[in-house]
Amino acid sequence: MSVLSKLVRDLFRAGGGNGLSAAREGAVDCGEVLKQAEAAAANGRLNAALELYKTAIEKNPESVDAWLGAAAVLVDLWALGDAVAAYERALELAPKSNVIFSALLFHRHYDTPVDARRLFELHREYGMRMDNSFPRAPAKSEGRVDLQRRLRIGYVSPNLSRHSVGYFIEPVIRSHNRREFEVYCYYNHALADDATGRMREAADGWRDVAGIDDESLARMVHEDKIDILVDLAGHSKGNRLGAFARCHAPLQFTWLGYPDTTGLATIGYRITDNTADPAPAADLKHTEQLARIDGCFLCYEPPADAPAIKKRAADSVVTFGSFNNVAKINRPLLELWAKILTAVPDSRLMLKCAPLNFPDTVDRLTEALEECGIEPSRVELRGWTSGRDQHLDAYAEIDIALDTFPYNGTTTTCEALWMGVPVVTLAGEVHMSRVGASLLHCAGLDDLVAQDEAQYVRIAAALAGDVERREGLRSGLRARLLGSSLLDHAGFTRKLESVYRAAWARSGQL
Repeated sequence: MSVLSKLVRDLFRAGGGNGLSAAREGAVDCGEVLKQAEAAAANGRLNAALELYKTAIEKNPESVDAWLGAAAVLVDLWALGDAVAAYERALELAPKSNVIFSALLFHRHYDTPVDARRLFELHREYGMRMDNSFPRAPAKSEGRVDLQRRLRIGYVSPNLSRHSVGYFIEPVIRSHNRREFEVYCYYNHALADDATGRMREAADGWRDVAGIDDESLARMVHEDKIDILVDLAGHSKGNRLGAFARCHAPLQFTWLGYPDTTGLATIGYRITDNTADPAPAADLKHTEQLARIDGCFLCYEPPADAPAIKKRAADSVVTFGSFNNVAKINRPLLELWAKILTAVPDSRLMLKCAPLNFPDTVDRLTEALEECGIEPSRVELRGWTSGRDQHLDAYAEIDIALDTFPYNGTTTTCEALWMGVPVVTLAGEVHMSRVGASLLHCAGLDDLVAQDEAQYVRIAAALAGDVERREGLRSGLRARLLGSSLLDHAGFTRKLESVYRAAWARSGQL
């Protein structure tokens, strides 16, 4: 048992026997310790923060804030199983909290091995609870019998900004056929940047909704006469599934921001494609009907200020890289990467993401790398950089990107390809393990999609040894993407609109 696992076990023990009276007695002291823990976490002192959260829980075992704080720190410390346990405890203490339930569902996708059946059952449990809380009939829309009229689409998201979701939704908002569709955006965040400004300008209607509750948002949607409301967050942070549960739009979809079902009966459709969610197996793991788009379920808008692709020096050591969040990295994956490094002598590995700014996280990951057979001298762990140009420039230092598994990258895969770096992915059985396959299929790179672990190693090692192909990909990937449906914003949006229109037609025949 790891030190952190023992700590979480001890935390549970502390939370199980003191009762509500101890919780009340320790509440004041706990509050002061929580402030210290939050300060330590904000300063990157994660181990110290975790110890303080443990102290807070010992003082007040019923403190939901302490358990949630511990969970957040455990995520940044690359201790996902322990983080899930902490979220589960927080939900036991606050069983009516939909926000905590969503956080638990979201983070369970990082905890390996992933139990897809259990994960679906938990999503369905969430949905049934919401259905029982808001037993409402579907909303009706005036003029709904006119199947060909202009439809009003509403997109709901906390990420209409320089966020991963923004790179995929901005071109759609801009490309909608305004003769057929009117576009409203419901933005659930206080942050506004240049991307927010562009989307605000492109939308027909814009609503800042971060300061209103779900009932008010649902009422606003009704007053705006939205025909089709689209969730872009799922169970990720800042979602407004509570508004979707109140069902104030005739049709409701989920898309883009979450790699799984929402569990809500009031959301009728989830947008995907045949590669990311093959029929019929995927249909059995969703409460929504899967609306499959021909090609990829995404279209990507590269940063307009992306730097030019830089050639790798002829004498460069082959460098593999992954810029995915460390939460998507796990020990079985490190063991696979160790096999790749063994198969390609003298090669190196670069990992880059925000939690690697924290020394405590670096120490834990370095220890795991050694345990998995990867010498620290062959690895560079680099934290996040604030400038987007600096971030994208880092791709110039790697030759091959290694996708994470079972939770694939999305934006990182698109960024790598745009910067001339081929990506090797391993396709699994569920959506989060097949996004890489969908993106690479769209780019005409199916030969970089592995179907099992051994093939993943073989593909990466073979590509490392094929200098001519790597150079050809580096110089040609950007043009390849420009010619693919992944960057055909207008074409993709027409497909998306066809999905909306077909669903609308079916609803009119009920």
